[in-house]
Amino acid sequence: MNVGDWALLLTAATAAGWVDAVVGGGGLILIPALFLVAPQLTPQAALATNKLTAFTGTSAAVVTFARRIPMNWRLLVPAGLLAAVASALGAATVSRIDKDVFIPLIMAVLVGVAVFVTIRPQLGTTLAKDPPTRRKVIAVVLLSAGLLGFYDGLFGPGTGTFLIISFATFLGTEFVRSAAMAKVINLGSNLGALVFFAAAGHVLWALGLGMAVCNVIGAITGSRMALSKGAGFVRITLLIVVIAMVIRLGWQQFG
Repeated sequence: MNVGDWALLLTAATAAGWVDAVVGGGGLILIPALFLVAPQLTPQAALATNKLTAFTGTSAAVVTFARRIPMNWRLLVPAGLLAAVASALGAATVSRIDKDVFIPLIMAVLVGVAVFVTIRPQLGTTLAKDPPTRRKVIAVVLLSAGLLGFYDGLFGPGTGTFLIISFATFLGTEFVRSAAMAKVINLGSNLGALVFFAAAGHVLWALGLGMAVCNVIGAITGSRMALSKGAGFVRITLLIVVIAMVIRLGWQQFG
């Protein structure tokens, strides 16, 4: 690769880290950039290298959020481990899924998310008046970790976004707290898929580690902005990213 290729990838990695830390969806920036610079890459190599980069950025985001947001580690650590196992299973299943059916389905879900967030302006911007029971919190977190962890290994785009929406909708948590919780589970799902892809020899380590440095910078910046600007900023960013994901997936499927 030449200097221009590296500049493009490092810029994309930084942007992906920022977006991923705030609302998820960074893979929709970095994976297309990888194919643009290196069109000869196999889908597995692109996904695997993206997971290496995303894992480092998500780790940085978790540390940044944890310094300011109290975390229920007794629940989130097992949920992250569950997401790791589910993600590895998803990665092992990826070749068996018909993407011509799967991608339009995800697009429909994303459109539904955008409409839902738009018509409920209070979602994620204020705490629920009636806090959920401990049993409900455990059920929602573990179910989200299992289902969305599997999805992350299988396909991936929007995993963090779906986690944030799940926690805001079913637990009544603010978007910033939802984002912090989502990053812990997303860290697990990234790790599970990464371990599977690494064992299969798909990871391009030198390239992935180079982009990881910029991804970490973007992730730290994004998580700090989410913490300082609050739920309203996260809500607007979420809507923008969801719309961008629908356009990107539509172009990939039908363009």
